[in-house]
Amino acid sequence: MNLRHYSLVTGAYWAFTLTDGALRMLVLLHFARLGYSPVQLAFLFLLYEFCGILTNLLGGWLASRMGLRITLLAGLFLQVTALGLLAGLNPAWPEAWSVAWVMGAQALSGIAKDLTKMSSKSAIKVLVPADARGTLFRWVAVLTGSKNALKGVGFFLGGWLLVGLGYTGALLAMAGGLLAVWLVAWASLPAELGKAKTKVGFSQLFAKSRAINVLSAARLFLFGARDIWFVVGVPVFLSTTLGWSGAQVGGFMASWVIGYGVIQSGAPALLRGRVPAGGTAALAGFLLAAVAAVIPLLLAAGLAPGPVMVGGLALFGAVFALNSAIHSYLILDYTDGDKVALNVGFYYMANAGGRLIGCLLSGVLYQTAGLAGCLWGTFGFAVVAAGIALALPRSAAHPERLAASERVIDSD
Repeated sequence: MNLRHYSLVTGAYWAFTLTDGALRMLVLLHFARLGYSPVQLAFLFLLYEFCGILTNLLGGWLASRMGLRITLLAGLFLQVTALGLLAGLNPAWPEAWSVAWVMGAQALSGIAKDLTKMSSKSAIKVLVPADARGTLFRWVAVLTGSKNALKGVGFFLGGWLLVGLGYTGALLAMAGGLLAVWLVAWASLPAELGKAKTKVGFSQLFAKSRAINVLSAARLFLFGARDIWFVVGVPVFLSTTLGWSGAQVGGFMASWVIGYGVIQSGAPALLRGRVPAGGTAALAGFLLAAVAAVIPLLLAAGLAPGPVMVGGLALFGAVFALNSAIHSYLILDYTDGDKVALNVGFYYMANAGGRLIGCLLSGVLYQTAGLAGCLWGTFGFAVVAAGIALALPRSAAHPERLAASERVIDSD
């Protein structure tokens, strides 16, 4: 494995993730303070999620033809552009113009996020030897988990920059730092990284194996389950109902994402070195649904909402992290290295679709049914995700490699 290239890709992804988390908190807190309703806040992020659907589909195809270096650099540069546009928002504009401007900039940021994520995760499959499935599981878990932990750090960073530099100054500072990372990646990554050996036709965008189609459908509902409460419901509930300050809300959300990332990185240890298959994904999904149901039931029973929310969502985050790590490994296991970008892009298209649906439902359900409505929506989506995962293959996709991967795990 080329550790230098892996380190460059991971470092670029980490830098992007810091700005992504900080930007999410900046926009949410800034416009919540301006009096935007939960549905209006959700709409600020809709184009961000919608553009991710198209980006993952077309981005995987472009990466297979042009290489992962091009798509990674494009993602980083688009994020710099989005940060600059948001910094140029004029507070004197009418509210409708401001919303349109922010949605447009968020659309660019959504394209940037999914180009960068798809490129970074596809690069692992290219860089890890084909017969080292145990190593692949560990490196996928490390990259994905560390990314989520850093996104939580980004929440802290966004709140701190908002206080220290103000809305515009924070955005410009992040744009400058990410531009420096772009220059390093541009000068250092090989041009051939991730290019398919044969040209991939446009018709192959939807020509997936059954396992990839099923996993992608499960992924859609898994991330819909998370974002139904995560995007608007819980932050607004903590702020308006429990009276938490912006710093407290940002701190809780950041801690949740950091903890989720740490557990995701440790997923191979939690599974005791076993390489997961379809049955593992289904079992983890049903466990997530059970946790999601417990939280509103405890609230309905009259328990104090603060401890129930903090404890319940901490447990939800731990179980969700395990689910996400299993899915992230399975998509790479189900795909061939030569078309990894194409298949990973399709899979993350479903991921973005789930986030889009969850984002919209988060605002709508909270405004119409309160936090309980969001949490029961999460429960329903988690049950569907687990049910779909029952149709995944119950054995390893590449059993001839299993013995080699176990030897790798046992030797560490």
